[in-house]
Amino acid sequence: MPTSATRLVRFIGRLLLALAAVATLVVVFLALIALTDGAGSGLAAWLTTIGVGAVLAMWRGRRRTWPARLVPFLPVVVAAALTAAVCIPTVPTARRYPPALPFVVTQHWSLATGSRVAVYHYPPANHGTRHPIPLVYLNGGPVRGISVLDHRFLQLLARQGYDVYTYEQAGGGRSDPLPMGQYTISRSVRDLAAFIDRLDKGDKGKADILGFSSGGAVLTRALAEPSVAARLHRAIIAEPGPMDGPTAHIAGHQGRKSARGLAPAPTGPRSTHVPRYAVAFGLMRLGLLTPDTGLIGQAEGDNAFTAADLGSDTASAYCARDAHRIPAENTAQNFSFSPAASLRVEQTVKDSPSIAPLLRQSRTPAMLMIAECSSQVRQWETTVLANDPAIQRTQYMPGVGHHMWNGLDDNNDRAAAVITAFLQDKPAPLPNSPTRDEIPTFLRDHK
Repeated sequence: MPTSATRLVRFIGRLLLALAAVATLVVVFLALIALTDGAGSGLAAWLTTIGVGAVLAMWRGRRRTWPARLVPFLPVVVAAALTAAVCIPTVPTARRYPPALPFVVTQHWSLATGSRVAVYHYPPANHGTRHPIPLVYLNGGPVRGISVLDHRFLQLLARQGYDVYTYEQAGGGRSDPLPMGQYTISRSVRDLAAFIDRLDKGDKGKADILGFSSGGAVLTRALAEPSVAARLHRAIIAEPGPMDGPTAHIAGHQGRKSARGLAPAPTGPRSTHVPRYAVAFGLMRLGLLTPDTGLIGQAEGDNAFTAADLGSDTASAYCARDAHRIPAENTAQNFSFSPAASLRVEQTVKDSPSIAPLLRQSRTPAMLMIAECSSQVRQWETTVLANDPAIQRTQYMPGVGHHMWNGLDDNNDRAAAVITAFLQDKPAPLPNSPTRDEIPTFLRDHK
């Protein structure tokens, strides 16, 4: 007759076997999600996994008496319940757009490329000097809504006499989405050209462009395309992302220490706490699901993704000294980010050939802005400087991170001073540094 200790050991052994069976079925399910690219909202993988589990459970219980035959099915039932959560949407599957902003009218322009984008216009508010050439702002993302913090900075430029336009790139914010296969860096450049063509342009029929982060990468590529560059009056490339495939694969270093890992964790709901979106976004990030996966649609992914999902990415845009006073960049209602479309655009950058030969032919007057605590790879920025002969000045912005106009202290005014001085062809408020000749020293000193 078995002792209590023996019965306990047997129970623990059976429990561990059952848990191992559940874990195996979950792993099989995830593998099938990847192999089927999430077909049918994950149901193809779920039905196959549960079917295989049920067959194995029947085989294991074939020699047992009738009540005991049900025991092997218990891990299958548990695994079915766990994995079913990945197949059930918890947010609307139709696109849910942010509500209108209270301080600016949202217009919608249909571009010649077929994109329909949300447009915001800040007319010059200065009753004195007004600048005849419109200024267009390209935000980062790449497929992301424009933050309230950025809108405030654009209002500051308008108060200084600039006719400021900005638009949320296709699929971002209040702009209409594209089919997933149409999200490419080349499409972003064509949309910029089409947008400039729609403007009520002033002197020379051109526009000044301020491109930030991935918007800076779009602007850099626009400078390398003569037909697009012909529409540009002056270009300001601020904290650019990689301009092409060779640049994207550079292993370099970042700027001075950012607030990543120092700032308090962001608060608020996270889609990554929901099994469905944790699996979808996680496998997409690992490259195991394509951006147009059948697991979640583009609209559902956009609806699910929250500001808290960005995690430490927001903190990385600020200097370490600002870790405990990072401003609220956005409101929950205005936040919008398309993870799948952004990954798709980023991949097309990585897959693109070098644009350096074309960029070396650029003649559009340009300025490069670099942040002291930049979270961008320094070589992304210095590669642009090295290959664009029309960059007339570089402004190394001390005391700020990647998001240079962040509302802290006088950072907005300092960024605006740098931008307006270049647009008006006035002396720069900061030294021209680094120059092309100083790039090796700049990189060696890890500035």
